[in-house]
Amino acid sequence: MRRACLLSTLLCAAAWAAAPSWMPLPAVSTPGQGALAVDSAFRVSATGAGGALLQGAIDRFLARLVRQTGIPLSAATPAGGGATLRVECAGEGAGYPALREDESYTLDVTAEGAVLRAPTARGAMHGLETFLQMAAPGGSGFQVPAMHVEDRPRFPWRGLMLDCSRHWMPLEVVERNLDAMAAVKLNVFHWHLSDDQGFRAESRKYPRLQQLGSGGQYYTQDQLRHIVAYARDRGIRVVPEFDIPGHTTSWLAAYPELASAPGPYEIGRDFGIFDGVMDPSNESTFTLLDGFIGEMAGLFPDPYIHIGGDEVSGKHWLASESIQAFAKEHGLNGRDGLQLYFNQRVVGILAKYGKVPVGWDEILDPGLPAGTVIQSWRRADGLAQAASKGFGAILSSGYYLDYLKPAGYHYGIDPLGGAAGDLTPEQQALILGGEACMWGELVGPETVDSRIWPRLAAIAERLWSPREASNVDSMYARMEAVSRILELAGARHRANSGPMLERLSGSGDLGPVRTLAESVEALGLGPRVARQYTTLTPLNRFADAVAPESETARALLMAAKRVVANPADKADAAVLRARFAEWAANDAPYQAMAEGNPFLMELKPVSRELAGLGEAGLRLLNAVVRGLPVDPAWTAWEKAQLTRLMGSKEFPGAEVRLAAARPVEELLRAVKKPVRTPAVPHK
Repeated sequence: MRRACLLSTLLCAAAWAAAPSWMPLPAVSTPGQGALAVDSAFRVSATGAGGALLQGAIDRFLARLVRQTGIPLSAATPAGGGATLRVECAGEGAGYPALREDESYTLDVTAEGAVLRAPTARGAMHGLETFLQMAAPGGSGFQVPAMHVEDRPRFPWRGLMLDCSRHWMPLEVVERNLDAMAAVKLNVFHWHLSDDQGFRAESRKYPRLQQLGSGGQYYTQDQLRHIVAYARDRGIRVVPEFDIPGHTTSWLAAYPELASAPGPYEIGRDFGIFDGVMDPSNESTFTLLDGFIGEMAGLFPDPYIHIGGDEVSGKHWLASESIQAFAKEHGLNGRDGLQLYFNQRVVGILAKYGKVPVGWDEILDPGLPAGTVIQSWRRADGLAQAASKGFGAILSSGYYLDYLKPAGYHYGIDPLGGAAGDLTPEQQALILGGEACMWGELVGPETVDSRIWPRLAAIAERLWSPREASNVDSMYARMEAVSRILELAGARHRANSGPMLERLSGSGDLGPVRTLAESVEALGLGPRVARQYTTLTPLNRFADAVAPESETARALLMAAKRVVANPADKADAAVLRARFAEWAANDAPYQAMAEGNPFLMELKPVSRELAGLGEAGLRLLNAVVRGLPVDPAWTAWEKAQLTRLMGSKEFPGAEVRLAAARPVEELLRAVKKPVRTPAVPHK
């Protein structure tokens, strides 16, 4: 029944439109008859042992429901009968979220009322989020369709890693992304707090860390505790990361005596792999780490602490006579031997404070203590290697958000895919789940939300929902709707774009700029190499303001596919014709607006190409709709033009990709081969 219900939802396009825009999809959902009205009489009651944790979740639920519907609702909950939604919670659960805690729930909605049942308050929280995603306009106002839902997560570790070291993220940025994480049932916030470019956590025991390693931007201990509590109340664990022994320039700027080579050291402004690395032969290194880890263990209640361990340059280790002598004395083989020794010492310190280490896949070595968790980032088969050796494992390879790959790419990557699928059941049980990674080289507080959301919702579904939930078109249809839900939850992936474009345009007329913005996609880390970035480079250009994935281009591509399949589809043809005409006419006003504006001038070539695509799209659309061959002379010229356009969809100088090419490509593939006719002499 479970699989049949899910697949029936995924295989029918009409069902996608009629069913709630869930993300992630529940394990089991069975439609009922009718719908539950959401009006000013809507009330919630709670019974059982959910305690203050559940009551706080209900208060936030009601506030969100008000934002979604615009209907004033009472915060009071009826003690007896009369509740529209009754929440029955068997227990509050652990005081702090725990790995493998029961997060399941059931939800029954009828026209008369709804009942949410869960064994823990955190399971009830997930059910409340599902209810919010079901609320939509219908009937005579807002309503929730009648439905029976049984739901539980597929993996216990479903996370987001946020790098606050390379670019500082104020407290409110962290808070709103935690709210959005809760909305899609993510439960681990991996907080990257130190790197070459900044040390972001206050240490009262070693205050030089924030005094000399942060550039003045760090979280106080009260703020660290606040985020831990804020996340806990939303069912999210906080796993801090302090990257060692490499990526430690900010540590060494404060305490150069920890370094393997003489300083001086200053916090990094550029990006990449730095040579600075902690000295594993110096006992004072471990003395300081013992004191620091003990201090942080008191601030972060989660049993896991991330120790980094990635991209350790061995240059200074190999060049140091004293470190090489130490390695020889202890039988340590090269850089890897020194890093294993370092990791073993740090793991021992963590164990002293009751903590379990998590590290990037470079730390994987049989010499690590059992219980260590490996985060696989370089390749997916590293996950299987870790699990086959008895270590817990989480997947990040393929979930790097900073490369700005499409949601469909991330959606196709499964923690139990590839080599992991060949593991024994006992080994597969060691694969805990996955984490999306938002590295901070090219994001700031104004842009980070748009690089995370809504694409992270697709990864959240991969980690929560049954593996059979794999239809990409269904995912995209639901993701667009959930994108709006995420904004109402607090994310600003849409809200920040308009003001940024307005600032760039220098005028109130955003029409030509917005048309261009909807037609392109920002390039991510890797392709975005046209200029040298540092931590001081303003992230205020057009490429920063536009989305990683164009909803407009995808919608037009789907419309083009439908027209190709059914040339009589007048509605989709009209949508395409209107948009192509808009593109064709957009260049003249854009060129005029861009004159003298350095932020817009770099987009002039992109605007010209968009106009060309618009003109080509109109001609190709007419050919497809009418079923006629295209004029041979035009075809040869236009195909050459489109070949050039398709080959230059990326504009490195402007750091954007012309997503508008996709629907035109679809039509080009569908046109009939031209019929050559005898040439007619000119009279």
